Amino acid sequence: MSRECELTGTKPMVGHRVSHSQIKTKRIFRPNLVRVTLHSEALNQNFPMRITASALRTVDKLGGLDGFLAKAKDDTLSAKALKIKRDIAKKAVA
Repeated sequence: MSRECELTGTKPMVGHRVSHSQIKTKRIFRPNLVRVTLHSEALNQNFPMRITASALRTVDKLGGLDGFLAKAKDDTLSAKALKIKRDIAKKAVA
């Protein structure tokens, strides 16, 4: 299972651990992923996802999964989230 947020596309980053004597060794900054079940009001369906804690706060701020996906760019979303976004758009047109 990849360590990537399904909504924001956040991946692990590489940096340095710096000691007191300024010796730099490689380290990995991993995203804070949590398993949550998000509810879509438009589709009246629940979707289990693995997203970062910061993305979860943003979803709450924007009024749920539907509001977040409406503002999200397609290139940052996973295939699963992109399908949900398309389904919501189809439901809105119909």
